[in-house]
Amino acid sequence: METVIITGGTGLIGTALTSLLTSKGYKVIILSRKQRQAKENVSYAVWDLKKSFIDPEAVRQADHVIHLAGAGVADKRWTKKRKQEIRDSRVNSGKLIVRALAEIENKVRTVVSASGMGWYGPDKKGKGPFIESDPHSEDFLGSTCKLWEESIHPVAESGKRLVIFRTGIVFSNKGGAFKEFLKPLKAGVATILGSGNQVVSWIHIDDICRLYLAAIEMQHLNGIYNATAPETITNKQLMLKIGKARRRPYIPLHVPEFALKLALGEMSIEVLKSATLDDSKIRNAGFNFIYPTVDSAINDLVRTS
Repeated sequence: METVIITGGTGLIGTALTSLLTSKGYKVIILSRKQRQAKENVSYAVWDLKKSFIDPEAVRQADHVIHLAGAGVADKRWTKKRKQEIRDSRVNSGKLIVRALAEIENKVRTVVSASGMGWYGPDKKGKGPFIESDPHSEDFLGSTCKLWEESIHPVAESGKRLVIFRTGIVFSNKGGAFKEFLKPLKAGVATILGSGNQVVSWIHIDDICRLYLAAIEMQHLNGIYNATAPETITNKQLMLKIGKARRRPYIPLHVPEFALKLALGEMSIEVLKSATLDDSKIRNAGFNFIYPTVDSAINDLVRTS
């Protein structure tokens, strides 16, 4: 039985990934700010970013590390303080993992880290979908993703295999954007953001978890991959498809850009921009999506919501 450390293990992806890993026979150690009660094949170990501390025994036990930790980008309005918290939570945790793996004797072979599609910024006119070699955007999320990836990169220089996933919007009915899309539909309204023409690059929760498992088990995976499904869709098309899949009456309602800017401030940029990512690198490496199309993902999530 191999052991996987997960940071951010109690979040949306972390919770689902823990379930998948244990079902495949892995032992999981979740790093937490406080000790928690262990359950079958899942235990908890303390880490503290402020004190730059990770339980050394957890590091010694691990064969793989999956790094998901980071303050939620869309959880709160982007004040100066919140933006610093978003950045620091990612960069400082990455640096702490690097230091722990350098200073504590360990057998870790693989480190898999989250990153975001915010690396790329908005689509550029006349250019195709973003590929992994494209430069980072100079905006807040782009520069944050750059620092995030740089913080964990030294593990590769120490000889460990490093895989980084630039993740799209994760569709799950247990949290995140998709659950927010469902809320107004339950009241009979399909809320279309701005023009609704902005492209959404997304991935089903089951597929992002399978990607992390693949990063552990497929030894040839190395480096950076876009973690988005093959099919993209506009915001308007997405909301209408979700409404249709629910088979209940609804009224499409556009939320004007100015209203979103008033409500969300700077963060409104993210819900109004198009970001089209090319996923061919991970598919060419041998990964097959269970939910490659929007319809397949929506039908599954609406059915289980």
